[in-house]
Amino acid sequence: MNFVQATTILLILYAGITLFFVYRGATKTKDMKDFALGKGFSPWVVGLSLAASITSAATFIINPGFVALYGLSAFVAMSVVLPLGLFISLIVLSKSFRKYGTSIKALTLAQWMGTRYNSRFFTYLMAVISLLLITFIVLICVGLTKVIAGALAANEIYVLVGLVIFVFGYTMFGGANSMVYTNTIQAILMIIVAVILIFSGSDHFEAGIDGFWTKVSAIDPKMTLIYNDSSPLFRDFFEVVICNFIVGIAIVCQPHIITRSLMLKHDDDVNTYLTIAIIVETLFFMVLFAGFYARFLFPDLMNDGLPLKMDGILTAYVVKKFTVGVGILVVLGLISAGLSTLEGIVQSLSTTITNDLILPFSGTVKSDHQQKTINRLVVIGLAVIAIFASRYQLLYPNLSVGILAQNGVYAYFSAAFIPVLFGIYFKHTPKQAAIGAVITACIVHFSVYYGSLTPYTSGNVKNPAVAAALAIIASFVVGTILYFMYSKKENIPSVSHE
Repeated sequence: MNFVQATTILLILYAGITLFFVYRGATKTKDMKDFALGKGFSPWVVGLSLAASITSAATFIINPGFVALYGLSAFVAMSVVLPLGLFISLIVLSKSFRKYGTSIKALTLAQWMGTRYNSRFFTYLMAVISLLLITFIVLICVGLTKVIAGALAANEIYVLVGLVIFVFGYTMFGGANSMVYTNTIQAILMIIVAVILIFSGSDHFEAGIDGFWTKVSAIDPKMTLIYNDSSPLFRDFFEVVICNFIVGIAIVCQPHIITRSLMLKHDDDVNTYLTIAIIVETLFFMVLFAGFYARFLFPDLMNDGLPLKMDGILTAYVVKKFTVGVGILVVLGLISAGLSTLEGIVQSLSTTITNDLILPFSGTVKSDHQQKTINRLVVIGLAVIAIFASRYQLLYPNLSVGILAQNGVYAYFSAAFIPVLFGIYFKHTPKQAAIGAVITACIVHFSVYYGSLTPYTSGNVKNPAVAAALAIIASFVVGTILYFMYSKKENIPSVSHE
């Protein structure tokens, strides 16, 4: 049995198991609350689900390509600094977010904000801004298409269409009740594959750590430096450390991440849930080190006489490096990495569009059945957009689809971070401060990025992390100024913590 045949059989089995859990989840999904949050789950299941959901196709498929091209600077930025900010933020925000979210029975992040600041306009605003997460959907679809098409030796566009129809199709029926369990299976597969990939290049350490870096330096000396001035994204301390740490802190404020704590059965489960998620996530971020191994295998970035695109480097490494048995297991893990996040985003984004945009403007109260029907139509619309946008990125990438996704997703959580932070830690935050912070973040992010306002956001490849970091800083400054201005006008305490 060759690689293509074995992969085909395994994918069919994988799809069958997934559909089993979707069927079980669909039988328990009676209304939008069930679709959004499920019936309540154990901290082990939700912790693994969160780890799988945070770790997308970007971590397992796309980002190792950055390491293969730019070396240590990319690894430090994406596997050390960014996770550190992310873990700190998860620990600091999760308990308080859950405490308030459960008290108001929030289904979405936009609803949480609108209720917290007593502003329906704010709910609408954040729901509209959440449409930027479509760029993340595109990234995952492209990454998964690269892996599956490479493993099956199939046409990428046909694979893309089949993938979107399958994933979006089952997500619209199962919701959270199936997603949490499919995520858990995916996380277990990802743990196995992460270990395989991390140790797949152990032979390169035969001469010790110094010998390893000597081999890296022989390909490109700049790949051994923490700051790579020839890269478009990891040139200095500001890009590698400052920007990625700020981004890591704010990245938690995505609806498929921060709302995950609302799926727990009990408040006491939060510590266990966070511990599991952080330990597993640390392992997942180490997968980027496999980018070095891929570069050893393709030192000139050519595969069988053809130049490798950055988004396809790890896939080419897996197909060429491993035997059929191990190779298909790794492919399955890479697919799991993408599906786990894709399910989460489709589920959370469709819930936001349905719950916070369509239903409030529908004019009449909808029955549970009508709400579910509207939500399924929303998922179908997202699927159509995903196919056309992903097709364009497959045919005409600008270095990497990761740049497109970072720009959209970073803009979203840049806007969301300060309102979440103020909403959790300041009891009487005026809505003007939160709304002003959101608008400031959006204006600054897109102005810096598209206006080429810094040396980091000029040229053919612009760094979205720089735009996001500056947007978050500006959002914090403006939000703080408005906080004190309107707190004095309304004569409310300015530093009253919950």
